[in-house]
Amino acid sequence: MSSRTRTRTTALGSAALAGALLLTACGDDGGSSEAKSSKSNLITIITPASDNPFFKAEAAAAKKKAEKLGYQTSVASHDDDPNKQSELIDGAISRKSAAIILDNAGADASIGPVRKATKAGIPVFLIDREINETGIAKAQIVSNNAQGAQLAGQEFVKAMKGKGDYVELTGKESDTNAGVRSKGFKDVLSQYPDLKRVARQTANWDQQEAFSKMETILQRHPDIEGVIAGNDTMALGAVAALKADKRKDVVVVGFDGSPDAIAQIKAGKMHATVLQPAALGAERAVQQADKYIKTGKTGQPEKQAIDCELVTKENAAEFGLFARR
Repeated sequence: MSSRTRTRTTALGSAALAGALLLTACGDDGGSSEAKSSKSNLITIITPASDNPFFKAEAAAAKKKAEKLGYQTSVASHDDDPNKQSELIDGAISRKSAAIILDNAGADASIGPVRKATKAGIPVFLIDREINETGIAKAQIVSNNAQGAQLAGQEFVKAMKGKGDYVELTGKESDTNAGVRSKGFKDVLSQYPDLKRVARQTANWDQQEAFSKMETILQRHPDIEGVIAGNDTMALGAVAALKADKRKDVVVVGFDGSPDAIAQIKAGKMHATVLQPAALGAERAVQQADKYIKTGKTGQPEKQAIDCELVTKENAAEFGLFARR
């Protein structure tokens, strides 16, 4: 074989190889496999502090559901720090996550990071907390906080017999849930003129802060008859402060349905709580993420709400880990 023939044969072989490689890269679906191959089989789950039983339960539920559907998972906590949240979302982007399940660190502060992930081609599914913008996240799945707050308010009125001085403990101002719950309480309690709110303070969802705030409030208002709190963690802080002050006759109502709160209800230390189904919301988010990854659609509206349930001493035995047994 002449050198010219060998050269021509080599050129033809190279061209064939290049063509084969091109066909392999493009695939049979007009290039969609390239987009698929650019992502991992990883679902990243980011929640607030993992030492809070509610957030721990939703993270565990999301992880279990995702792994059952065949995904790898990465679970992390942003501790309600928007900067840490941004770093975690950047990490999810760099790892080419297939989707992000996020309980966010602020209704406004989270808009930019969610938009960044979406622009990077990673769908974001919000649970528990909304952001103050639509059309960015693929879903915003939250408990029906207004409905739950009204349940709590109605039970509080019943326990207080429609009269007496009370205190309200509210959550983080940056969290839309805090405002929605507080408004729900007010919508009910304001209808009873003999119920008087003598103090309203934020304890930022924190038990120790609630304990400290309640200690101060009790010094100024020793005759309070009720405490209504935006979450169970703060309600438990109030219970501890009341115990330290040797008060046994104060009605305490919380919100979340945590196992610790239910235990206090069974023991007669708390009157009631409102259970928001953390596990159910997280599972729905993962199911919709799986459908979106496979079809490009969730089949659901972006804004979705799940009704809450009232938990009292009479039905407390019917509830387990943020769910009815």
